[in-house]
Amino acid sequence: MAAATVLSLDSLPSDPLLLILSFLDFRDLINCSLASRQLSDLSAHNPLWKRFCQKYWLLTESDKVQKGQGWRDIFKEYYADLGRYIDHYSTLKKAWDDLKAYLEQKCPRMIASLKEGAKEEELDAIEAQIGCKLPNDYRCSYRIHNGQKLVVPGLMGSMALSNHYRSEDLLDIETAAGGFQKRKGMRQCLPLTFCFHTGLSQYLALKSVEGRARSEIFYNCPDQLAQNPSAIDMFITGSSFTEWFTSYVHNVVSGEYPIIRDQIFRYVHDKQCVATTGDITVSVSTSFLPELSSVNPAHFFFTYRIRIEMAKDALPENACQLDTRYWKITNTNGNVEEVRGPGVVGEFPVMTPGKVHEYASCTTFSSTSEYMEGHYTFHRLNNKEEVFDVTIPRFHMVCPQFRESSVRMSSANSASIGTFNEDGSSDTDDYDEGELRGLNMAGASGRCTRHI
Repeated sequence: MAAATVLSLDSLPSDPLLLILSFLDFRDLINCSLASRQLSDLSAHNPLWKRFCQKYWLLTESDKVQKGQGWRDIFKEYYADLGRYIDHYSTLKKAWDDLKAYLEQKCPRMIASLKEGAKEEELDAIEAQIGCKLPNDYRCSYRIHNGQKLVVPGLMGSMALSNHYRSEDLLDIETAAGGFQKRKGMRQCLPLTFCFHTGLSQYLALKSVEGRARSEIFYNCPDQLAQNPSAIDMFITGSSFTEWFTSYVHNVVSGEYPIIRDQIFRYVHDKQCVATTGDITVSVSTSFLPELSSVNPAHFFFTYRIRIEMAKDALPENACQLDTRYWKITNTNGNVEEVRGPGVVGEFPVMTPGKVHEYASCTTFSSTSEYMEGHYTFHRLNNKEEVFDVTIPRFHMVCPQFRESSVRMSSANSASIGTFNEDGSSDTDDYDEGELRGLNMAGASGRCTRHI
């Protein structure tokens, strides 16, 4: 009987071993390199490390040529510098690259406001200064870009409505550290954004305290019914820095957020919120304004932007003018309110083939959601007796996720249902920035004064 043949790794041919190694992650590849001399030699095979450089560091052949190194050495160099961020770097770097490529075409001056990435030792020093660890994905993003210079417009979006204007900057780490919160109700919270005009910030929770989850991002909202000033409610905008930043970038580069006057406006458009009547199409986008809203009392402020467009191929004799508006507003509780009035925000737009008219208005309510629908009434310019209605599609406004204060001293009183106020609004395109700097913040009624 023939003796059994004993095979060792060193006796196996290289090609099948390289194929097996190509399925491994870099950590397993390193472990394999310790098993035998042959595996050590094969694990250094440059094509194996090309995949890792592309996957984790988003490097290309041109990057390799520029560095004049092999793929394995390039990977080691990047890992030595950014290894702690290897689970976040490619996602955040791609988001930054996509955002910059889009803004280069649409809002080039925002590119100039971005700051170079922070150094590792600078982030370590900030942690020592505030006495808290920064989440790795936050640190990773700030290695790529250390926020932006304090300018207007802000990178994180704008909103303009009559005498109210908001534009949020992405804070650099030094400025953010200066606003680190130690006061009761906001402990261990780091500001991410800041608006010069409203003082509004979005905060990152660095620890799970006072009802917050670590890494959660939110707008703070003082409980107006509590006697304790540390009773802070929260409108939550993200569960982590990565989720918060990448979702924002997606909305920008996909065109979900429109660019108006070289600024990013955070209106959300539901593709179903479009209705065509004859030659005229009406579409709606909406935006929640946390700085004019509160949880206690329940008071939720929304602005909506309406686009009215007449088809380019419409017959000239179909030119018409808007006379009146009609709204049917339904809230979560099923309560219905109807509103009729002349024009839209004091205007009576004339529609001709290819003409577009856009305006913004607002509404407040005390339930967590409501929807609106209605119609405009037009007359033909060449025959005032010919009157017809144009459908406004139903659009929903849903309050974002919020969390009530964990230190509330007294229960909230029931809030009355907010009233609709279209006349107290204005066209977003019609604001004057100099006037907007002198803000007249809406109070509990949430009404806006029309900008004529």
